[in-house]
Amino acid sequence: MTDQPNSSPETQAARTLLTAAAVRERSHQLLKAGLEDRLQHFAVNLGRLEACADEVVATIREAYPSLEIPFHARWRHFSTGGHDRWDAVTHGAPWTNAGEMARSAFDLAIVSVLLDAGAGPQWCYQEGRTGETYARSEGLAVASFDMFVSGAFSSRPEDPFRVDADVLMALTAEDLAEGFQVSVDNPLVGLEGRAALLNRLGRVVATNPDIFGQVDDPRPGGLVDVLAATAEDDAVKATSILEALLTHLGPIWPGRITLGGVDLGDTWRHPLVEASDATKGLIPFHKLSQWLSYSLIEPLEWAGYTVTDINGLTGLPEYRNGGLFLDMGVIGLKNPDEARQAHAVDSPLVVEWRALTVALLDRIADPIRARLQFTAEDFPLAKALEGGTWATGRRLAKEKRGDGSPPLSIISDGTVF
Repeated sequence: MTDQPNSSPETQAARTLLTAAAVRERSHQLLKAGLEDRLQHFAVNLGRLEACADEVVATIREAYPSLEIPFHARWRHFSTGGHDRWDAVTHGAPWTNAGEMARSAFDLAIVSVLLDAGAGPQWCYQEGRTGETYARSEGLAVASFDMFVSGAFSSRPEDPFRVDADVLMALTAEDLAEGFQVSVDNPLVGLEGRAALLNRLGRVVATNPDIFGQVDDPRPGGLVDVLAATAEDDAVKATSILEALLTHLGPIWPGRITLGGVDLGDTWRHPLVEASDATKGLIPFHKLSQWLSYSLIEPLEWAGYTVTDINGLTGLPEYRNGGLFLDMGVIGLKNPDEARQAHAVDSPLVVEWRALTVALLDRIADPIRARLQFTAEDFPLAKALEGGTWATGRRLAKEKRGDGSPPLSIISDGTVF
């Protein structure tokens, strides 16, 4: 990431945290601390990693017997139940070129991913067109998709398949509650936080028309053109997608840690994180931003670009991947009583859990590839996640706890997990 001219040392240091490389390096610092038994909350047992890889490979072979595995992305959820919902949109949309299609796909993916923090165990969504009911991530995806195709985010009746800044700024928690079928009997956690996040997205897009489109046309999908400008021979780096998101969407996140005037987003404190500058003690994760980065790869490919350096992104530090390692005994709580308490996202316990998850996803990728006889280039981490670690984490949660809840309880505001 390039520094702005004349920026302060603190600002320059802060920008180094807006990268996947920083997520990876600092997460491995805490894994090393865990292997040296220096973490406060977790012990690490790498002897369980091979058995964990076996479970993941079993999941992959059952779900994808041909081993043709797509990327871990929001588009998988838009096809839940075997219905290719996006394909239906492409046949009725008023687009005239690939760029317009990509901007619309970006609009949908960005809003849907930002609404994808944990739904809680009680909420579900009934899809009108199929009559099917979905919960958790699939339900959130289908509900946000339905709002999108109905024009709920568009200010142009003749073009419903878009997201406009003015609509996002005016969106209320009540609007989301209606779109997501929320009621006393069907509660969705973090509803206010989700609405506020979209409000901030609208403000950022509206006040930066040079980034997000013309003065009368600012929309999140304008990032397509930002990324196209970085392309060399029609190739865009996946890490450039993340850096663009973190640079241009940084102000949408709730007020957390800032350094040198830079919003650090999904970045937290841990005393064992070392650095030689002002970022000492800080560890970034950028979970939703990386999830979104993975989800923007396919729209760029549909528009004719090649996306490279996909392994430059990291695994996602969320409760399915993290639950996989806990349920398989690769990591364990030093004090088992802590599993019976709910923990804030900024607590050292949750920070350790997330860091170990990122680093262990790197560690488990190679044994998974070896069993399936793939190279890292042929089987990027994005496929291991989809195939994969996320699905295995969910399966084990269902087997061990009938309601499928994660092994640890996190107090969510609707903007992290």
